[in-house]
Amino acid sequence: MSPPGTIEFEPSRLTLPDGASIAYHAMRGKSPGVLFLSGFKSDMTGTKASALAAWCAVQGRAFLRFDYLGHGRSSGTFTDGTIGTWRDNALAVLDRLTEGPQVLVGSSLGGWLMTLVALARPDRVAGLVGIAAAPDFTEDLMWAAFDEKTLAQLVQTGRIDLPSDYEPESYPITLRLIEEARRHLLLRGPIELRRPVRLLHGMADKEVPWQTSIKLASQIDGGDVVVLLIKDGEHRLSRPSELERLCAVIAELAR
Repeated sequence: MSPPGTIEFEPSRLTLPDGASIAYHAMRGKSPGVLFLSGFKSDMTGTKASALAAWCAVQGRAFLRFDYLGHGRSSGTFTDGTIGTWRDNALAVLDRLTEGPQVLVGSSLGGWLMTLVALARPDRVAGLVGIAAAPDFTEDLMWAAFDEKTLAQLVQTGRIDLPSDYEPESYPITLRLIEEARRHLLLRGPIELRRPVRLLHGMADKEVPWQTSIKLASQIDGGDVVVLLIKDGEHRLSRPSELERLCAVIAELAR
């Protein structure tokens, strides 16, 4: 782990029992720390992760960002991953690389995973911050939205490729991803989570509707849950004003 206030340029590696390795950057600092969980097919070098690293360095606060298996600098193949795999990656990072309470910050897919992590390790969580959180997206935004032709192809071949607005390459979606994710759906019933939660969502988000954050908030049974809607905000919420708002929300929970 790097000294206080510094950021590693070459990632460190956490080796898992099966030999796979998770790439990560970590800074030591004051508690509670901040643990960033990135989005679907994203990685720890994105705008939000980098902005939070810089902010935590100035604050002297512990910070850790990492790549799920099959993402970024970690080992593995993207199409082998599942929601359970990536949740377990986050739990391994929390358990083995962080100390004390953590503010979990989850972007899109990361918003789903942070909630699963908090349910599994409630005593390690000081609060949760979702950025366009996307729980259950495999079921509600993919499976339920696919037309008959797409569904037939997915069932017959086990895979489809979806176009991406952010990358030149398409997103490969496997039937295994969809089916395994059904073990981790959250929005079908109460979520027994009594930690402070802040959910930021852009009302101009074309990927994950802002109503998803409203539904997530309504399912969480804790009382300290706030949804912050940015009327002209898009999915990434990476503009300077949005990053400032994100840091302010984290600072509130860290206090």
